[in-house]
Amino acid sequence: MWRVFVMIGALGAALAVGLGAFGAHGLEGTLSDKMMSNYQTGVQYQMFHTLGILIVGTLAAYTGDSSALTWSGWLLLFGIVIFSGSLYVMALTGMTWLGAITPIGGVSFIIGWVLLVVAVSKIKK
Repeated sequence: MWRVFVMIGALGAALAVGLGAFGAHGLEGTLSDKMMSNYQTGVQYQMFHTLGILIVGTLAAYTGDSSALTWSGWLLLFGIVIFSGSLYVMALTGMTWLGAITPIGGVSFIIGWVLLVVAVSKIKK
């Protein structure tokens, strides 16, 4: 499973860089300040949590898979999709009602990080 998380993390980081560049250069002047801020927040949180997925993959490679580690990786990915994804769609379409689902991604992030702590606390090496 560790390879999956490392590949997801690497692809997620590449996508975050691309989306950040698109926002900075392609969307400049086309979005309101509020929507541009939402978009930038999505990119930042995507990158932060993509790095978390890379940490999960790296730990799994060296310590072996555990259910807490696996759940941590999947919840961080789910959080990226829901949190960052909703901010991207909201910024690009103006559908502000999507802000109602953004916190679901945030809760997923929190649980994912807590599960990473749990997984690390159980490592015997």
